Amino acid sequence: MLNAVAAALLASSIIIPPGAPNETPPPNHITIDVVTINGSGCPAGTAAVAVSEDNKAFTVTYSDYLAQVGVGARPTDLRKNCQLNLRVNVPQGFTYGIAQADYRGFAHLERGAYAIEKANYYFQGMSQTESISHRYNGPVSDDWQATDTTEVAAIVYSPCGEKRNFNINTELRVYAGSSNTATTTSFMTMDSTDGNLETTYHFAWKTCP
Repeated sequence: MLNAVAAALLASSIIIPPGAPNETPPPNHITIDVVTINGSGCPAGTAAVAVSEDNKAFTVTYSDYLAQVGVGARPTDLRKNCQLNLRVNVPQGFTYGIAQADYRGFAHLERGAYAIEKANYYFQGMSQTESISHRYNGPVSDDWQATDTTEVAAIVYSPCGEKRNFNINTELRVYAGSSNTATTTSFMTMDSTDGNLETTYHFAWKTCP
């Protein structure tokens, strides 16, 4: 669903017709309520959500999002996922979509191993978007970053005047491939070396009729 910049949303600073895409956020600060956080990649107390002061983005911070194969890994560790169910409270007369999502983390992949980061997004009661995947091949031991972007015409907005929760599904998978899992470990985290990862989602705003 995603891969471009919220700034690509063209908006007139003078007159914005109702229903037109608009990169200018509403004047009042929005809030986000976390309804549920579920998944093997985000156990209770390991994910937090914050809204930027300019209302242009929100950030999800993880502290225990790790997929791995090899020495010390359990069979279920090769795949980790997290589903966030969020209630975004916006001022009357506005609605929103997600124009871009930025993901960051760290990957250590042995030669022959590879990993996949995948995500999709949808509003409650609406169809899920197709997942967007990013693949990383070993050997590598470094920070990684992925960006999903939506073209302006393809951004899905929450229906005006309705309260619909926003769902974000993310997943990490690590595959052994031809690497030797008896002597090596390959892993991928959705967190930084200091235990904090900021996954940022950029808003696209639209005025309602």
